[in-house]
Amino acid sequence: FSWICVSFWTAFMGFFVILTGRDRWAISRQSAPFSAPAAPLPRTAILMPIYNEDSERVFAGLRAIHRSLADTGRLGDFDFFVLSDTRDPEVWVEEELRWQDMVRALDGKGRIFYRNRPENISRKSGNLEDFCTRWGGHYRYMIVLDADSIMKGETLVEMVRIMERHPRVALLQTPPVPINRVSLFARILQFAGSLYGRMFTAGLNYWQLGESNYWGHNAILRVQPFLDHCGLPKLPGREPFGGDILSHDFVEAALLRRAGWEVWLAYDLEGSYEEIPPTLIDYAKRDRRWCQGNLQHLRLALSQGFNALSRLHFSMGVMSYLASPLWLLFLIATGVEAYFQTQQEPVYFFGQNWIPVWPVSFAVEMTTVLLVTLTMLFLPKVLALALLLKENRLRRAYGGMLNATLSVVLETVFSVLTAPVLMLFQTKFVLAILMRRAVGWPSQQRGDHETGFREAALTHGMQTLIGVVAGALSYQYVPAFFWWFIPVLLGLVLAIPVSMLSSSIALGRLSREWGLFLTPEETDPPAVLHYLEENLEEDEPVLPVLREAPSGRFVQALTDPYVLSLIHI
Repeated sequence: FSWICVSFWTAFMGFFVILTGRDRWAISRQSAPFSAPAAPLPRTAILMPIYNEDSERVFAGLRAIHRSLADTGRLGDFDFFVLSDTRDPEVWVEEELRWQDMVRALDGKGRIFYRNRPENISRKSGNLEDFCTRWGGHYRYMIVLDADSIMKGETLVEMVRIMERHPRVALLQTPPVPINRVSLFARILQFAGSLYGRMFTAGLNYWQLGESNYWGHNAILRVQPFLDHCGLPKLPGREPFGGDILSHDFVEAALLRRAGWEVWLAYDLEGSYEEIPPTLIDYAKRDRRWCQGNLQHLRLALSQGFNALSRLHFSMGVMSYLASPLWLLFLIATGVEAYFQTQQEPVYFFGQNWIPVWPVSFAVEMTTVLLVTLTMLFLPKVLALALLLKENRLRRAYGGMLNATLSVVLETVFSVLTAPVLMLFQTKFVLAILMRRAVGWPSQQRGDHETGFREAALTHGMQTLIGVVAGALSYQYVPAFFWWFIPVLLGLVLAIPVSMLSSSIALGRLSREWGLFLTPEETDPPAVLHYLEENLEEDEPVLPVLREAPSGRFVQALTDPYVLSLIHI
């Protein structure tokens, strides 16, 4: 209940901030000495750490960012670095060829760099550390991206200017908006992230201020403080609780705060985007990776030296996964208690008492708790919808008030159906980690694809069986409890068809034609997203070798002297 309360009041304060439009504490609005817009910006490195990613998408995104920066006239103040930890030789050779092609197409020699680390030490945090220790001295700031990140040039320039105006800020995080996926599952999540996300991030900034958090990408960092304070040790013991710190971003923000630097969330800074998993199963796989990293934070929350808000961030990261097994235990305990209640016959007279002792009823209290909980869960959705009444532009961007309202209703139904499925997924992940089964940090499958019956049955079969068995037992032994249990049972019993249907690309496109789950990035895309789409569709490489489709890039590199001359083996 406390976990739900925190989310509710964060959303409510975000609603209040956006409704009034008067947030003098936002980092972008705080008064500070302002440098002239024409003044040269300090050298800034744009970093994209990658690991066995789709090379075409990676470099198409970088080209889009490069072109968007060129539109601002500030391209010369930024250098690009592709920091590869790729171990697959096929992908590695493709990356080098794509980099060479980008350098030649954009005349980027001396401004667009690529390096592949010989060893993948400490994963992404080690990748960034390697950059900082080797080349960080050339730059005052670094902007960290993910493989699927896209950012507008104006946003990048404004981030640097804010850092220049506030010399005590070491890290500025922008809220990335999910975009570009077309499956029904992804479009529902994109709609929810876009509509509700701005309210939640405004609320986060309301109570975090300069003690905010870091989400690992789409953020700008001051290089020297990062070098001085953010070296991550290995945790004692073996994985999953020991070894490398997987969710390094929370820890780096806490270390900067411990050293006296400020960390801010620029919630009102638009033009920051990311892509999300296209299916429920892919979403759960990503959750599995994050779960292990977040549970490590339980040790850090009890460590010495961190301030109270950093400890709260660690605890919230842990609770975001522990909430699922706690909910499952609550459901089990409630069912068992309901069963025992049905087995007891009420006794009205004890001993010599001639006055009946009536059973104590807690119906009013339980109903009150239920109504308050439902209000805290669903009122933020209504508040986010109400904010559309304030701005005509946004209302049109979400397809109008009627379509936006229908989208919120359908998104709520979808959330209710998938919540128990994710509960079982996350409970399984937590139990596996408690049994010391480490997952590592595998690469993600980011492109759109659909879930087949076999994959859905293998993944959700046990969840469906649990739903059927739990429903049958509760209906037979505790019929009154069964009807309250239906929302949870329905999500589990329908897990296979919901997973398959929500992965459908055709349904995603159809929902867009009907005006459902629209976002401003779909109805009025910024130029940088147009650039990305053009790069992916046209894809006319300068290098002739990239126009071919060989059976294997690595073999081609070993047998073709021209290709071998382009890469570094």
